[in-house]
Amino acid sequence: MLDVPDDEPALHLINCGHPPPLLLGEGRIRPLEVGRPAPPLGLTEFVQTDLSPQRFAFDSGDTVLLYTDGVIEARDRAGTFYPLTQRLEQLTGGRAIEPETLLARLCADLLKHAGGHLDDDAAMVALQRLPGP
Repeated sequence: MLDVPDDEPALHLINCGHPPPLLLGEGRIRPLEVGRPAPPLGLTEFVQTDLSPQRFAFDSGDTVLLYTDGVIEARDRAGTFYPLTQRLEQLTGGRAIEPETLLARLCADLLKHAGGHLDDDAAMVALQRLPGP
């Protein structure tokens, strides 16, 4: 779960079982690892958990990429998983780019890696912080 408030250069994240989002900004890519991940939604009633969001800086021009495990578990013919962070670095140089361009490049590269088809569902969402008013 992700909240991007309009009035502060931050995002608030609760991770419920997905791979950590990746933040592209300041010429680097870093995973947004929460201190205490929550169990997947639907399983929280079986364990005591704190669904408190963790705050991360999200400055003007930064891009955050959310993705499902179907992306990083896509395999090539040799059985190698898709190296998302490495491919992002090669495709962007660690710099934030327009979300539509980023997703188009990633989708094409992912399909190329997987030989043209995926064996699992995959989803990606890219959000970019626009300059303030």
